[in-house]
Amino acid sequence: MNKRVFTTPEGVRDIYDGECRAKIDIEAKLRNKLHLYGFEDIETPTFEYFEVFSEERGTVKARDMYKFFDRDGNTLVLRPDMTPSIARCAAKYFKEEKNPIRFCYCGHTFINNSEYQGKQKETTQLGCELINDSSVIADAEMIAATIDCLLTAGLKNFRMDIGDVRFFKALIAETGLDEDKINDLKYYIVDKNSFGLKDFLREENVSEDLKTILADLPQQFGGVECLEEIGSMTTNKDALMAIDHLKNLYELMKIYGFEKYVGFDLGMISKYDYYTGIIFNAVTYDIGEPIASGGRYDNLVGQYGKDAAAIGMTIITDKLMLALSRQGLLSKKSEEIEEISSEDDVVAAIKAAVADRNHGISCVVH
Repeated sequence: MNKRVFTTPEGVRDIYDGECRAKIDIEAKLRNKLHLYGFEDIETPTFEYFEVFSEERGTVKARDMYKFFDRDGNTLVLRPDMTPSIARCAAKYFKEEKNPIRFCYCGHTFINNSEYQGKQKETTQLGCELINDSSVIADAEMIAATIDCLLTAGLKNFRMDIGDVRFFKALIAETGLDEDKINDLKYYIVDKNSFGLKDFLREENVSEDLKTILADLPQQFGGVECLEEIGSMTTNKDALMAIDHLKNLYELMKIYGFEKYVGFDLGMISKYDYYTGIIFNAVTYDIGEPIASGGRYDNLVGQYGKDAAAIGMTIITDKLMLALSRQGLLSKKSEEIEEISSEDDVVAAIKAAVADRNHGISCVVH
C-alpha cells in the first residue's frame, strides 16, 4: 500500500485525542467571551473566488495562495485570510447599515508559502471584526477583547505590542523614496536591523533629522514613555497625530485595567497592506511568532462596495495552544468515562447508560 495514505502533506497535521478536545474547549470559551462583547457568529466559505483575495486588496500574495478551478474555469482559492471574507459579507448583506456591525468567527486559513517549511500551512483562526465604527473607543475595545480572550484561555504572561501605520506612512511620505527603496527600508525595520538601516539611510537623500528618527525606529518599543520620546523627535503633523491617538488608546486601556499587558512599537509594520491605523500583535515567551494580531482597515470594506471603517483581530488558536502547552498551562486530560459491563444483563447495562447520560455522565457499555 502507498505509504502516503498514512501521512499528511507538508504543513498540515492530524489533531486527535486530548489535544483535539482541549482545542475545542478553548475555542468554545473564546467564542463565549466574544459574545459577551456583543459579537455575533458568522461563517464564510473555505474557498472563494480569487478576486476576493487578489493582491490589490492588500492581502496575501497570489503565489502564496492555494488556487484551483471550478468546472466553469473560474479561479478559486482556499482562503488565506479571514478579514477579506468578512468584509465581502458586510458589503453584501449590510450595505445600508449605518450602526456598528459585530462579527465573530472561527475557521481555517491556508498559506502556500515555501517560507513556511516546518510551519503549519493550515491554521485555525478565531477572531472578530467591528465595522462602521472609526472611534478610538472601538480600537480600545478590540484590543481589550483580545487580551480578555487570551486570559480566558489561561495564558498569563504575554504582551500586546501596538503600533500605528499612519506614523510610519507619514515619515515615509516625507522621505520621497520610491517604492523599491521603501520596501528595502521596511525590511530593515521589520528585521530590527539597526546597522543595516543606518547604512541604507546613509546613502539616501533624506534630511538628517528624518534619518535620525527612522534609524531609531527598531529601538522604539516599550512602555507609553517611548511615545513621548519619539514624539519629541519629529514635527510631522500626521506622525504626531498617530502618537496622540496611541496615547488616548493607552488611557482607555487603563480604564479596562489591561494597561500592564500593553506596550508600543512604532516600528511595527504588518505583512498586510490593507491596514490604515493601529496594528497590534500579542506575543509570549517560547513562541517565536505572534499568537494574535489585528488592526484597523478603514478602506478594505469599501473595495467590496460599502464605505465603512473597520477594525478586527484574530487569534491563531494553534499557536495559542502551543504556547499554553509549552508553558504548562494546557490540560489534555479527558474527563472520566464510566464503564458499564453488559456481561450479566445487557438490558440493565443499556438502561444504566441511558440514565447516566441523561444526567450528564459520560459512559460506555461493553
